[in-house]
Amino acid sequence: MEMRRADLALTGAFVAFALTEEAVAHQPGGWWPFVLAGFAPLVALRRAVPLTGLLASCVGGLKYWYPDQIVNYRLWQLAAMIIAAYTVGRHVPLLGTTGRLARARGVAGLLLAVATGAAFWQVDPGDPMGAFFFPVAPWILGTVFGVQHRQSADAATARAAIREQRVREAVMEERVRIARELHDMVAHSVTVMVIQAGVVRRRLDAGLTVDAELLRNIESSGRDAVGELRRTLGLLRGDTAGTGGTTAAPVGLDRLDELLTQVREAGLTVTLHRSGTPVTLLPAADLSAYRIVQEALTNVLKHAGPAAVTVSLRYADDGVHLSVVDEGGPVTVAAPGSGQGLIGMRERVTLFGGDLDAGPLPSGGFAVHARLPRLVAS
Repeated sequence: MEMRRADLALTGAFVAFALTEEAVAHQPGGWWPFVLAGFAPLVALRRAVPLTGLLASCVGGLKYWYPDQIVNYRLWQLAAMIIAAYTVGRHVPLLGTTGRLARARGVAGLLLAVATGAAFWQVDPGDPMGAFFFPVAPWILGTVFGVQHRQSADAATARAAIREQRVREAVMEERVRIARELHDMVAHSVTVMVIQAGVVRRRLDAGLTVDAELLRNIESSGRDAVGELRRTLGLLRGDTAGTGGTTAAPVGLDRLDELLTQVREAGLTVTLHRSGTPVTLLPAADLSAYRIVQEALTNVLKHAGPAAVTVSLRYADDGVHLSVVDEGGPVTVAAPGSGQGLIGMRERVTLFGGDLDAGPLPSGGFAVHARLPRLVAS
């Protein structure tokens, strides 16, 4: 165990005090070699060998060393006894220990403190309080401070664990948010590109001419996907390196018409209904509303094919109401929204304390209804 500066300073003070007493008091016996060879190293190494230090004080206090009271207790002996007893109580705990060895050490420390007090009492039977004060009281004080220190350390460890857990949860939440963003924006653009590329392939297979506008739409969708991907990754890095030095404004309901134009070009017949007085939402809520509509339309493209879709946007007192309802189509691969898309929509709505209802219609098709509270930007 590394020797601390405080222990070295304590040892220096103890040696100076003991040698001064031996030189001034002129007590018989010439015990100064015990100071240098015995007790001084034990004080210096008191944290490493606490029980040994108290055992030395106990043995040094036996009546054997004091025949006919010719020699009395030195003050430095009492100082060494107090230091050793406190160290045992502090670093060899009897309370709050686990394990057989630790409990045995704690019991041994208590017995040594009592035995040291008994040895003192044998030498000086007229001072029972001294037998308690010098070895036992310091042991009790060390035990109390040790318990308080361990409780504080445990509390600090618990607080650190809680902080670490919160950091991990925050990192996980951020990863989920980024994954959801990447899924929503890339899945939509790629779905549009796949459908439009399929149209091109079928026309080529049939020997028909390909509309150049259709190819431009595929190119535009791919460029939008790459741009959105760069923007999100740039935000993830905390810089603007991925966006050419500028960060594009996030999408929102003000770009809903552009979104509907893309899906119309992919083959959907979309009708948009707006009602209520539009308000400017907080950016996060505005983005979530846009992504919900985008994901719902993407699901229609993937699972219902070229179907008729009605998109409704209504501003009301209790929030912004969104609905995407399709009439179904000839293609049915899987239930729309049954995978990560529906999970992402629910997470977005739950984040703002809103509601989501999604499921198949009795007459065919699929409906998504969402409400986001009116989180108005200041």
